[in-house]
Amino acid sequence: MTLDELDARLLLLLTDAPRLGVLECARRLGVARGTVQARLDRLTASGVLRGFPPELDLAGMGYGLTAFAVLEIAQGRRSEVASALAAIDEVCEVHATTGQGDLFVRVVARSNDDLQRVIDEVVGVPGVRRTATSIALSTPVPPRVRPLLERIAGRSSGGRPESRDGDGTSAVGATGVDRRR
Repeated sequence: MTLDELDARLLLLLTDAPRLGVLECARRLGVARGTVQARLDRLTASGVLRGFPPELDLAGMGYGLTAFAVLEIAQGRRSEVASALAAIDEVCEVHATTGQGDLFVRVVARSNDDLQRVIDEVVGVPGVRRTATSIALSTPVPPRVRPLLERIAGRSSGGRPESRDGDGTSAVGATGVDRRR
């Protein structure tokens, strides 16, 4: 599915204020309520919009340690291994990859000792042959989709509509202020 500018503007609005109702979204976007509802229905049916969960701080929940494990697994066992990993509560996500390993796994833990317990569980999954784990020290760029939505919506990172000068450069600078004024 390809998003258009209105889809992107709607998703940006809901990213910033996920509890807004359809009527308020329509008012802020300057479109009919039915248009917003139809867009939400289409975005949901296509799988682009999967829900409105709250954004949670794992450290605030007691899971202040994040680690990434690259797993080498026995051939033909990806589904089985992925299912077993999904049963481990501290496994936040699993990606099938190319390159050195077969699966890239993000896990969280309460402490180094707790991480050892989680890794022991991961290594104990039938089909896991080898693992290499790295602890995240910080997250300088957290998971995000906003820049992609802003590009589709025709906006700069400052959130204002972006226009181009005759030389092809943006009229909106890094501060989000239109230089032409």
